[in-house]
Amino acid sequence: MQDVDRCLLCPILFKLDGIHCVLADRRGCKSREGNCKKVCPYNQIEPLKMAVNELRRKQIESIKLMMNMYQSTGSKTASLEPNWKILIYDRYGQDIISPLLTVGDLRDLGVTLHLPLLSDREAIPDVPAIYLVVPSSENIDRIIQDCRNQLYDSYYLSFISPISRNRLEDLAMGTIQANSVSQISKVYDQYLNFICLEDDLFVPRYHDVEMLSYLALNSADAKDTDIEVIRDILVDSLFSVLATLGTVPIIRCPRGNAAEMVAEALDKKMRENLRNSRTCLFSGDNVVAGQFNFQRPLLIILDRNTDFTTILHHTWTYQALVHDLLNMELNRVNIQEIPANGESEIGNANAQKPKCYDLNSDTDSFWNTQKGSPFPNVAEAIQVTLDEYRNSEDDIKRLKNTMGLEDESLAVVNAAVENSLANDHTSKLSSAVSSLPELLEKKKSIDMHTNIATALLEHIKNRKLDTYFELEEKLMSKSSIGEVSILDILSDPNGATPEDKLRLFIIYYICGPSMTDADLEKYTAALRSAGVNLTSFDYVKKMKSFAKMSLKPIVASDSSKSSVGQVFSRIMKSGSKFVMEGVKNLAFKTKDLPVTRVVDALMESKSISEIEDYRYFDPKLLRASDGSSAHHSKTPFQEAIVFMIGGGNYVEYQNLIDYAKRQTVQKRITYGCSELMTASHFLQQLEKLG
Repeated sequence: MQDVDRCLLCPILFKLDGIHCVLADRRGCKSREGNCKKVCPYNQIEPLKMAVNELRRKQIESIKLMMNMYQSTGSKTASLEPNWKILIYDRYGQDIISPLLTVGDLRDLGVTLHLPLLSDREAIPDVPAIYLVVPSSENIDRIIQDCRNQLYDSYYLSFISPISRNRLEDLAMGTIQANSVSQISKVYDQYLNFICLEDDLFVPRYHDVEMLSYLALNSADAKDTDIEVIRDILVDSLFSVLATLGTVPIIRCPRGNAAEMVAEALDKKMRENLRNSRTCLFSGDNVVAGQFNFQRPLLIILDRNTDFTTILHHTWTYQALVHDLLNMELNRVNIQEIPANGESEIGNANAQKPKCYDLNSDTDSFWNTQKGSPFPNVAEAIQVTLDEYRNSEDDIKRLKNTMGLEDESLAVVNAAVENSLANDHTSKLSSAVSSLPELLEKKKSIDMHTNIATALLEHIKNRKLDTYFELEEKLMSKSSIGEVSILDILSDPNGATPEDKLRLFIIYYICGPSMTDADLEKYTAALRSAGVNLTSFDYVKKMKSFAKMSLKPIVASDSSKSSVGQVFSRIMKSGSKFVMEGVKNLAFKTKDLPVTRVVDALMESKSISEIEDYRYFDPKLLRASDGSSAHHSKTPFQEAIVFMIGGGNYVEYQNLIDYAKRQTVQKRITYGCSELMTASHFLQQLEKLG
């Protein structure tokens, strides 16, 4: 190891030969005098800046800039051809990239190989490597080991969250000992500590998400230090979201729960960043021209304890059904393909392995259009798209027969088109052939959504989920359920699973009429007879005794009143492969869920009882306030970020998006949650708490 001394003119370490600075503060060495002969590679740590609207788009552009080794596509130094490189990631980096970029996208960006950081990797000495990792001590040690082993030509280090001073010093000293300081080209704090699943949907993480779960927050065994760790993780993730958006919001939250704790810490963190002109991420060069807005967004931080019903509610929209019934994770779902004879292969020893489908709104137009639609509408849309594909296919076959082409191969058709005299048939066939790749892609999408919808339909019919959805909708909106007996449904041995019955009963217990002890005993006895474990319900009883879980009627919108029965009849007449018989006809209406009611009241500055004690934080104020909302502005907000601590789901997300679309004045709502949960996962957590 060479001798190391400290420069007297700047807070950095340098090698005595004066060639390289090896450690600088986050903005780099302020003095280039004395022994500091060259710009330190570590002085490049700074936030990235984007000029796009949605959170997902901004995150993609940040990653693309990272892949281009921090050369803007419009810069003079940027090459038209991609610079070939290797991508190294940890599991957190992989989770961030996975929903955003495909393998083909990475190849277009010049990534020839992508490997996990902790895997055994062979040396490729002539190629630069880009690292996307969290700045943990384990990852820093592995990076130093890679430098010592001379695995790559140069290293571009992108940390998902800011690296601490101590670990930056460890990295610097390690590279000195490895004699590889000159190979460290860039070191960046990326502020990408969140996963974007949609343009307006994000979660903090996928791996180790149990650390942020409802169970972890509400466990009686949780220590103060455990809660502080959860708070810091959520604050860092929300700060990364706001830094990526380049905006400083007004923060609102209820009092006396985890939401208030996170809001206070986030306000403090943003206030400290805004006061430091050297590291501020929300002013000057760190905000792109065109991103200045006269009205700031509203950040609403909520707690799951204020509403159990939404997380347990059986749903009827496509994306929420895929998540609830098929366990979609990171926009990926595994489906057992339906054979040509239409018979289910469940229980068949010769059944094929489940096929993995990626549901990406950017590349799948059908998913982008229909993910928020009621399931019967999706089934009809699949049939319409399939008919369009068959018509296009028939047109091509008809043209080929007219031209006397018997060979089905694309190459023969192309050759015939090129060699034929120009005529009407040839031009039509040429146009049809040019559209074949698009048709094949459409067919692939149709097959995928057909398999997914068929799997959903099987669950709906076998478990009578249409009946449960209808009853829960009426209960949550305080509507009459008519002559239907909840007790009879819970006692019915056919159809629904014990978990479905428990979900219905908890919603009935929270939203329905008050029960006597004798009535409660009848219901619980029926549930026990159906094989239901009531431990989770015991926890709900305790929560209802002191929490505000007595929901008010949900406001129904008149935006959608078409009968699902009409949709079913059209599908049946068109000869669809979907057998909808036995599924109940429902009148689907758009209703505002409890979270949407709160968001509407806060964005429109309405006075309702649910938000009377909500705290108010403005990080831009010179002095921190006590959180009182008495003197805040009454101007309506046009943009909001809603974050649910304790877990959220696609039902809540879609309801907020539908609400924003219904407004006469355009609104933008981004939804985030500490964890995207299915009802099954939530009940498992309640069971452990009970």
